Amino acid sequence: MSLSLRNTWLSPFAEFDALFRPLTTEVPRVGFTPAAEVNREGDDALVSLELPGLDPEKDVTVEVDGGDLVIRGERRDERSEENGNRRLREVRYGSFRRTFTLPAHVTGDDVTAGYDKGVLTVRVAGAYRGATGRRIPVTAGTVPAVEGATESK
Repeated sequence: MSLSLRNTWLSPFAEFDALFRPLTTEVPRVGFTPAAEVNREGDDALVSLELPGLDPEKDVTVEVDGGDLVIRGERRDERSEENGNRRLREVRYGSFRRTFTLPAHVTGDDVTAGYDKGVLTVRVAGAYRGATGRRIPVTAGTVPAVEGATESK
């Protein structure tokens, strides 16, 4: 299973990527980054983003681009309040874009999205299909040799 957040701290190439990404991508616009949560439900991955106050049909786009799930949108919120001689006007806006790498076997037909009570949930059907994990024991001291592995010279 390779569904992952971009810029993850677990990547051994994160520093390299951070150094060269500005040379290859758009300059980021002022905006906000909604928190994302990825959960497993059977063989499916559920990606949830908190996007309160957005109109999902006008303000949010979900697409599969290449091998990536791309969720982007824009928040536009304006409020005014008058109380006697005092007037308050507050404007919040900004764009966001979240990108998740999909397993090679996932296509756009495997992705559905819904919005309920301020939470966007994207289901990636079969994202974990065939994924098996194996726990690797950690030993104290030196790294033991792997049985059957050839020694490099």
